[in-house]
Amino acid sequence: MKTLEIPTFECETGNYHTFCPISCVAWLYQKIEDSFFLVVGTKTRGYFLQSAPGVTIFAEPRYAMAESEEGDISAQLNDQKELERICLRVKNDRNPSVIIWIGTCTTEIIKMDLEGIAPKLEKQLGIPIVVARANGLDYAFTQGEDTALAAMTHRCPESNHRITDQEEVNTAKVILVDTAPNNNLFGQKNKLTKCNLVLFGSLPSSVASQLNLESRRQSVSVSGWLPSQKYADLPALGKGVYVCGVNPFLSRTATTLMRRRRCQLIGAPFPIGPDGTRAWIEKICSAFDLKPEGLEERESRIWKSLSDYLEILTGKSIFFMGDNLLEISLARFLIRCGMVVYEVGIPYMDRRYQAAELLLLQRTCEKMKKPMPRIVEKPDNYSQVQRMHELQPDLAITGMAHANPLEARNIDTKWSVEFTFAQIHGFVNARDALELVTRPLRRKGDSIPGCRNLSKQTVNV
Repeated sequence: MKTLEIPTFECETGNYHTFCPISCVAWLYQKIEDSFFLVVGTKTRGYFLQSAPGVTIFAEPRYAMAESEEGDISAQLNDQKELERICLRVKNDRNPSVIIWIGTCTTEIIKMDLEGIAPKLEKQLGIPIVVARANGLDYAFTQGEDTALAAMTHRCPESNHRITDQEEVNTAKVILVDTAPNNNLFGQKNKLTKCNLVLFGSLPSSVASQLNLESRRQSVSVSGWLPSQKYADLPALGKGVYVCGVNPFLSRTATTLMRRRRCQLIGAPFPIGPDGTRAWIEKICSAFDLKPEGLEERESRIWKSLSDYLEILTGKSIFFMGDNLLEISLARFLIRCGMVVYEVGIPYMDRRYQAAELLLLQRTCEKMKKPMPRIVEKPDNYSQVQRMHELQPDLAITGMAHANPLEARNIDTKWSVEFTFAQIHGFVNARDALELVTRPLRRKGDSIPGCRNLSKQTVNV
């Protein structure tokens, strides 16, 4: 039996050359509709928040900046009183269901005791206050969401489900549910397995609904999402509850769910690309002793619908500099599309949490007869530029800071931050992901046949 090529892991001395992790506020405040995010830091963070999320002052977004001044940094002012004044104003103006404090580099450096202040103000104001550390000293770009969700797991209600021997026997029982009497998507009444499955990771509501539907097609009902759209609807957690992540940067949340809330983690690849989505659903089905149905045919249909993009990508090479921690999943997907991945730079790598994704990467490389990419954790950007100069990849996925210098060296680039904000999860959104990847290649013009206006084509999947 042929053994899989083992990936090579390296760690360089580079710092976290990534987008600021407090940018997680830009998508979390939209996901948790009754929340208010208060970022505690200096004026510089305020400028970043004002520009990065792209929301104008007229939109009145549900986040604000608690600006630290000289008096705060020199301990001349009382932190608790200042935060109390701001939170009281937030309560009167917006009346949120929860206030989430986001700590920054400043709060870490001056050792501001946000965790000690929050319970006192919470009791005084009568509003839950959640504290999340999202400083760039300790965390990379998307790990801001990871720390926020890890903090919110402690606010989830306790599941009253108690596992007994009889219940383990009854786990395989199913109940008939008529989900759409007039327009049944499945052509018949569905058999939904009686299970406690919570998915964690912030996705747009439309994408979350798609993944819920994919699970229901396999007779698995999702009991909740973390985060939920409303704070009061946070899922119940505890023993007997299965949890599964949708993003590779949520290792701290996964650890908290297992160790603190005693949930059982389903270790699966992530639902990015048709291959990853299929493997993700199959892992969930295996956890509930269900045999997946129709996944192979569905994946084949999606790949067939992507043929126009695959013609462009096959044989092309790509280099990931590392920014948003989606690099392993994207590399695996693009290798399956026929690309050669020279290097996967990644700011932080939790090999336990991404074990299933790494295994799928190995199998994909063997299936496509492609070399295993070099995986570099915490890469040094100077060394990466030297390696790119030697390898001359067709495309580099990079942070915004390095895009223009690489373009000046005749290397096509794509901003990694775009994959963070785009809808790339699930079967249906695979086309959008490839639209992002192929756009720089299509800019080269008429030399690539059939590569124009692909995004305007509609495919029934």
